[in-house]
Amino acid sequence: MSENSPLWTPTPDAVERAQITGFARHAAELTGRSFPDYQSLHAWSTEDLAAFWGLCWDEFDIIGEKGEVVVTDDDRMPGASFFPEARLNFAENLLRRDDDGEAIVFRGEDGRTDRWSWRDLQATVSRLQQHLVALGVGEGDRVAGLLPNIPEAVAAMLATTSLGAVWSSASPDFGVNGVLDRFGQIEPTVFLACDSYGYAGKHIDMGDKIADVAPRLKGLRQTIVVPFRGGAEAVAERVDGAVTLGDALAPYTAGKPTYVRGPFNHPAFILFSSGTTGVPKCIVHGAGGTLMIHMKEHRLQNDIRAGDRVFYFTTLGWMMWNWVVSTLASDATLLLFDGSPFHPSASALFDYAEAERATFFGTSAKYIDAVKKEGYRPRDHHDLSALRTIASTGSPLVPESFDFVYDAIKPDLHLASISGGTDIVACFVQGVPTQPVWRGEIQGAGLGMAATVFDPNGHEVRGEKGELVCTRPFPSMPVGFWNDPDGARYRGAYFERFTNVWAHGDFAEVTDHGGFIIHGRSDATLNPGGVRIGTAEIYRQVEQVDEVVESLAIGQQRDGDERVVLFVRLRDGMTLDDDLIRAIRTRIRTGASPRHMPAKVIAVPDLPRTKSGKLVELAVRELVHGRPVRNIEALANPEALDVFRDLPDLAD
Repeated sequence: MSENSPLWTPTPDAVERAQITGFARHAAELTGRSFPDYQSLHAWSTEDLAAFWGLCWDEFDIIGEKGEVVVTDDDRMPGASFFPEARLNFAENLLRRDDDGEAIVFRGEDGRTDRWSWRDLQATVSRLQQHLVALGVGEGDRVAGLLPNIPEAVAAMLATTSLGAVWSSASPDFGVNGVLDRFGQIEPTVFLACDSYGYAGKHIDMGDKIADVAPRLKGLRQTIVVPFRGGAEAVAERVDGAVTLGDALAPYTAGKPTYVRGPFNHPAFILFSSGTTGVPKCIVHGAGGTLMIHMKEHRLQNDIRAGDRVFYFTTLGWMMWNWVVSTLASDATLLLFDGSPFHPSASALFDYAEAERATFFGTSAKYIDAVKKEGYRPRDHHDLSALRTIASTGSPLVPESFDFVYDAIKPDLHLASISGGTDIVACFVQGVPTQPVWRGEIQGAGLGMAATVFDPNGHEVRGEKGELVCTRPFPSMPVGFWNDPDGARYRGAYFERFTNVWAHGDFAEVTDHGGFIIHGRSDATLNPGGVRIGTAEIYRQVEQVDEVVESLAIGQQRDGDERVVLFVRLRDGMTLDDDLIRAIRTRIRTGASPRHMPAKVIAVPDLPRTKSGKLVELAVRELVHGRPVRNIEALANPEALDVFRDLPDLAD
């Protein structure tokens, strides 16, 4: 495929059927304007915030009272207020159905499959809601879940938000300190945790962890042990006042849940930053903003429709869990998976997608690269005819992975590389189902998101690398940070770099097609000789070297300058000799530039990553410079850090 040709272009029929096309027609009727392409629609969506978001409310059939005013102070960031007169409930908008259609399908890595109808889901939410009320849970109280990606977790979130209470979650592989660093800050009233979980064929009991965590959560009224792999009763017996989920629900008869409607942005979720350099930030998100932006992204940017079957590989410790669960509001069936995506083999997730006729398959860029490195070609083994969209996030999707998707997975689908974050529980830049997909590019800024790139002086640039920013307010801006009464930490996190502009912390570029390339995190950007380099530019080149599984680059301060140091994890049986170092450097020099060349290339047995699979350059940089890493509990594999302490190869 020529670099001058898109990898995929939607057919005219697909464009006509896309929900965004109907939305554009309705926008034209509303405004009397013409929207011949995505660019014109996007421009309107960021210029007239009131008209755009007001139309979204109507088009998505939001359940609640809308009010007369859509947005006030739309020239202030922070300070804008969306739907200030509205009243709604998050759970009410997800639980629109009460019938025998499939709401949730769950599959574990061991092949266990559970199916919940909409009626099953409503029944469990109703009974759990009654139990929470009996415990005194009400508006503003926190309920925390340390759970696998199972249907009971969805039900617990919905029962919590139905009452106007606040849901927060983490995955069960977090260590005790990692759990306390998160839930300890928000002081949950109720704590739900699983009895055990499995990963890569291993069975991990949760008894010790729950017994250690629960007594240290201030203000906790009850621990509920959710059965998953067995032993819930025994675990509950170890914690004062704990009950199993079955015992908690036993006294209650299923009925229709009731819903407490609150202001548009009453708190509904607390999400946590990765916390790799300190205690995680507790980011509070509102019910209306989260619901509105998710429905916009699901329906308009990803064309998720009623009856679709939607999968995203995630855990409860990643914002993509909140994102994908919200597809219930679009009358989609939610496909959940828990465990290792490579157990028992690289086919695991594609087996699931084929069996359940998935229409949407979401994953991380690292997963796509790992399947590619395995040499596995899903299209040769699976019927993926139902699949219309693959979405990728978590880290930049390199051009070669675009090639792999279209060559080895499916040639006729919408590949939506997306990027946003926990900070907004959504995306700034993402897919556009009516636009071509260009190799290595995110298709564009999302509707309603005035995303662009600034140079260091705050000037908008195109075709140059700079800071990813958003220049207009949007509904899913955080309500604030927990325990930040004057908002100083919140303002400092996003608004100190440029006045009245959200600075997201990504090093990015706007392309000639109006798309975006993310070059890495700004705080991990390399600066040898005063030239800023994104780490993703190096990774793209290095990971095309067959012997390399993955790599991590940092800048090491030396003699008043910074030199690039590259760490590589090699395939089993490979050795980093002079020939391989030469091949890596040559690949970087010819594929990127001489300035990208590392001064040192060092082989390590593993690279540290967060629970959601992101490499943690900052933690490695701290260790290399002799500084402590303050929160190793945030890492999936903290033992990988040990090799970076006092490396003799970096002494010269």
